[in-house]
Amino acid sequence: MAALSGLVSSLESYRGRDRLIRTLSYGCQLIGGFLTEQSSVKSEIGKRLLGISAQLSHCRTVLRLFDDLAMLAYSRQYGLGAKEEDAIIRWLSVISNLADQLYYPCEHVAWAADAKIIHINSTKWWILSTALWGLSLLLGTLRSLKIILNLRRKLRNPEGKSSKSFRREKKMIEIQVKSEILTLLSNLADLANAIHWLPQGFLWAGRFPPWLVGLMGTVSSLISMYQASGLHSEKSDDS
Repeated sequence: MAALSGLVSSLESYRGRDRLIRTLSYGCQLIGGFLTEQSSVKSEIGKRLLGISAQLSHCRTVLRLFDDLAMLAYSRQYGLGAKEEDAIIRWLSVISNLADQLYYPCEHVAWAADAKIIHINSTKWWILSTALWGLSLLLGTLRSLKIILNLRRKLRNPEGKSSKSFRREKKMIEIQVKSEILTLLSNLADLANAIHWLPQGFLWAGRFPPWLVGLMGTVSSLISMYQASGLHSEKSDDS
């Protein structure tokens, strides 16, 4: 009952719905991609699942038409990261925010071109939006690595804290490290797909079969849902 209540609560928010749609989309692609490589009967089911996956992905693209202002508000709030103590983390975050901000209008143009709203070739705009997404993921990966290094450095240097105080701080740091490791894995899974969707000839671009794209996306999506459920639980505990 508690799980159902949590799901309903999650679906009441845009981000919660997006995470669920994303997970279902990649899950269908994973299973559908696998089935298309099997017998003719299973292959037909697989094609239908891939069709569902494509429609869910298109749904997310349309919903992202309204994300620009939210991203702009976040970028303005973060600014140049004056509150960040680490300069490397600060500039990685600033450039990542810029890449995310530019990603949305590029994707909107690509979507409008595919929908015949504007008469231009959508291919270059899809490539540009994918490249910006990949850049953001790469910067996010580097940011998580730097945060993990900084946190582990804190664990090695108690800085004269009392035993009780250090134990409490150690527990909090270990939770932060775990969270950043999950973020790192999620970013790497998405980055693998982002590179796959770039023009062929760049690293492994165009070489993933549908099921592998689905697997990478499902891993990333499940991590995102797990992290969101963890945050929801903490808020419930605090209230």
